[in-house]
Amino acid sequence: MPALVAARELHVQAQTCHRATMPLKFPARQRVSLVPMAEKETNPHNVLIPGLPEDMAKICIALVHRSYFPAMGAVSRRWMSFIGSREFSAVRKEVRKIEELVYVLAAEAGEKGPRWEVLGEQKNRAIPPMPGLAKAGFGVVVLHGNLYVVAGYAAVYGKDYVSDEVYQYDARLNRWGALAKLNFARRDFACAEVNGIIYVAGGFGSGCNSLSSVEAYDPQQNRWTLIENLRRPRSGCFAFGLNNKLYIMGGRSSFTIGNSRSIDVYDPRRRSWEEIKRGCVMVTSHAVLSKSLFCIEWKDQRSLSVFSPSDSSWMKISVPLTGSSSSRFCLGASGGKLLLFSQEEDERQSMTYDPAATPGSEWETSELKPSGLCLCSVTIEI
Repeated sequence: MPALVAARELHVQAQTCHRATMPLKFPARQRVSLVPMAEKETNPHNVLIPGLPEDMAKICIALVHRSYFPAMGAVSRRWMSFIGSREFSAVRKEVRKIEELVYVLAAEAGEKGPRWEVLGEQKNRAIPPMPGLAKAGFGVVVLHGNLYVVAGYAAVYGKDYVSDEVYQYDARLNRWGALAKLNFARRDFACAEVNGIIYVAGGFGSGCNSLSSVEAYDPQQNRWTLIENLRRPRSGCFAFGLNNKLYIMGGRSSFTIGNSRSIDVYDPRRRSWEEIKRGCVMVTSHAVLSKSLFCIEWKDQRSLSVFSPSDSSWMKISVPLTGSSSSRFCLGASGGKLLLFSQEEDERQSMTYDPAATPGSEWETSELKPSGLCLCSVTIEI
């Protein structure tokens, strides 16, 4: 899934300025139960729907429209636990009810600040505002139907405050919660998911120092673990996961050394880093689609740079002219197609690119349009 880092230049203003007050509760270590099996099966608190086998009850709940999930989560702790689980997504896929929803962080003129909203419905639906202080330079990752917003920095009494906070948005239950904090506060770092583990790498620390440290988050244990460092400090970079590996690209290696064209590649199985020389620099947006990386560089908004990890090759794809020549785009992906949201103020046209389409018909106009300037886009399966 795609992973993005918010632009440094824009201070994201959330609609609330207080700390999160709803931390998620993770299951305690399992204990041996002394309750007889027959009693457990007849206990109404241990079954989803009394009188129905568990498999049948799970299918019945999974068939309900997603708009009812928050209310269904309030029925009981058992329902809430099931709806928020990975098993629930698996059952939804089995009964062909899983949906892809596009979430964008959009900034609209006259509003207090950007907000997350869901596209593709009759009217773009805003989700509850992100908890904690209003931040910029944070990381965004999607994993198992949840949106993770990691670290970043905020202006507190005129001074930059670098955060170690991590928040999770449950798209099914429509609520935010606080997770375990990072080992190091950081901003403008690389962030991505590989095989169910979230990685953050590099960035700037609380003392404006460029970091080389890397952390891995296991959602089942709710814990961040320091792993092997980058070969050199790196900030303003971005990350993506492909072929069971973590790729770090772009940014700078320090304040004095120029933009880095090298790609740092981490293999979790070997727990080691390697380097690829041919990378992109000054990337303004990126997305992963069809086992390839699509990105747009700051110097060339009229073409897509496509990276294939299988042979470390690059290719260029021209973007159809729309708006002014200085118009920028924010990339996303959904339904096997690449999404391009124009950041032109006068006319925000959205487009799709289908790599599987016949030549000449790859580009189409999309009806998905953010209510304001699109800062980043992710796709969540519900």
